[in-house]
Amino acid sequence: MSAAVTALLADLTRETVRTKAMALVGISIAAMFALSLLAAPLLAALIGLSGLFWLTGALTLAGMAAVVWVVPPEPPRQPQPVRASLADALRHADLLRLDFGVFALHAVQMAMWVAVPGLLVAAGLPKAAHWQIYLPALLASFAVMGGVLFRLERRGHLAAVLRAAVALLLLAQLGLGWAGAQHQGVLALGAWLVLFFLGFNTLEASQPSLVSRLAPAHARGAALGVYNTLQSLGLFAGGALGGWVMRQAGTAGVFGLSAALCLLWLALTWTLRVPAPAPQPLPRSA
Repeated sequence: MSAAVTALLADLTRETVRTKAMALVGISIAAMFALSLLAAPLLAALIGLSGLFWLTGALTLAGMAAVVWVVPPEPPRQPQPVRASLADALRHADLLRLDFGVFALHAVQMAMWVAVPGLLVAAGLPKAAHWQIYLPALLASFAVMGGVLFRLERRGHLAAVLRAAVALLLLAQLGLGWAGAQHQGVLALGAWLVLFFLGFNTLEASQPSLVSRLAPAHARGAALGVYNTLQSLGLFAGGALGGWVMRQAGTAGVFGLSAALCLLWLALTWTLRVPAPAPQPLPRSA
């Protein structure tokens, strides 16, 4: 589903606004996730667990209806389209760098969330109130990203933004590890989480946009499919490996592993070539 959504979005948007479109999709997902944290306890009390599944089914049907009757159709294909192959997506060096990037991004996300709730509890914030840190940190990151990312992209600095976002993830992992070792308070943990969400949301918007630019037009769906598969594998690997490292080496080990993964990612991203946006056609004269 993620591959189909991002491929359709790439087909329906110009390169100059594609990162913004990807960011809006990511923001909507994150906003609904944050809303679910607030609404789920109330909904569970009102309609029960089975009611939550019925509600999920109803929302799915509503989404299907929106795709059929609201979302514009994809542009018409060429009369004889070039047949795509998985090899086209797997032998492109820069696409492979982005595939590793999304794997690392979600592996780090899952691994660190094995440790972050415990840090907040140790700092005096009960689990039921963790949203009071997550939600403001998430909203603050959106505000900064919206004011910086799109402006820099229009000026042709997307590669620098990408590397800076990876560096922010690295800094956040080191900061959270230090805060845990020094038994820092909730506000300090929240500040490091703002850095994490800023880097995370920037990468969630910019990386799939870059995949759609770098992939050959006939293999865009295949490239995004590989990209989203690596995202899912990163979620699994981060959760499994983060839990194992937590048992073996504690919180410091988890953040040390995440920082090492970010450092490797930053090194691989350093030579990533970002294509210039395609020139837009001039408007026809009256």
